[in-house]
Amino acid sequence: MTVDQIPSVADRHGSAPAAGPVTSRPHTSIATRRHRAFYMFASPWIIGFALLTIAPMAYALWLSFTTFDGISPRWHYVGFGNYRELFSDAQTWKSLGRTGLFAITSVPLSIIAGLGLAVLVNRPLKARGLFRTLLYLPAVVPPVGAGIAFKQLFDQNSGAANGVLNLFGIDALGWLADPYARYVLIMTVLWTAGNIMIISLAGLQDIPRELLEAARIDGASAWRSFRSITVPLLSPVLLFQTVTGVIASVQTIMPLLLAPDPTPAGITALPQSNYLYMMHVFAEYFAFGRYGYASALLWVLFVLILVATGLIFKATSGVVFYNVDPEAKK
Repeated sequence: MTVDQIPSVADRHGSAPAAGPVTSRPHTSIATRRHRAFYMFASPWIIGFALLTIAPMAYALWLSFTTFDGISPRWHYVGFGNYRELFSDAQTWKSLGRTGLFAITSVPLSIIAGLGLAVLVNRPLKARGLFRTLLYLPAVVPPVGAGIAFKQLFDQNSGAANGVLNLFGIDALGWLADPYARYVLIMTVLWTAGNIMIISLAGLQDIPRELLEAARIDGASAWRSFRSITVPLLSPVLLFQTVTGVIASVQTIMPLLLAPDPTPAGITALPQSNYLYMMHVFAEYFAFGRYGYASALLWVLFVLILVATGLIFKATSGVVFYNVDPEAKK
């Protein structure tokens, strides 16, 4: 018998050899892996949001406490001095009032126009897809292009609008000057009603046809069905359009695109009716070089947008109906 064939003591007594130390591999749960995958896929947006939104907002907040002019290194920390000046600036209050009036006027008109177009193209018409495309097409035109087109269309000397008036013997009007400039600005908003039309059309097609058929069988007129069924079921869409419309209207730069001289030097020559809050911010930034004061204006606008949004949600809490409770836990 060789040495290799000699049984060990453990073999003779029938016991298994002692096992060595066992190293357990770390176990990652499915939930942890899902969280990692989520943040990995969302990381481009998170990084972009932090660098392109949070960082500029923080920088603007810091500027609002200084007298920085964008060029000179000689700036001073003034604390809340810019904000105190803001609340005592008559031009700020006037531009804010014009902006509020513009929002109150343009937002309902654009929603009504978009909803009306949506109801129209939701009917079984021939070439319905073509009509939808043509009505939505203006919404995809860049704002700069739309501004240039409207500026040429309503030019006092060579515009097509005055050309039509001349056919009826009416003298040319100064559309881009007071008091008509505000109406041209509202027309630029209605020009993009196709965007609201598409969203409203999606909401209309989500309304159950059984409800409309039941109302028709009960003798309800088309207007009664629209008022009692369509509008309540479409209220979440209308709320979304109201909030986004208000935010867009107070931040519009279209008056600058319609200006005779859309440069920092010509911003002060804007028609007073179109000198909105963002035009005031633009003038303080680029015409007067007051970066600190303009940053304070923007932060006040940010707070006002938050307050306006909260008031809209509060005011509509009893008239907006959801198919599913938005506060219910899934």
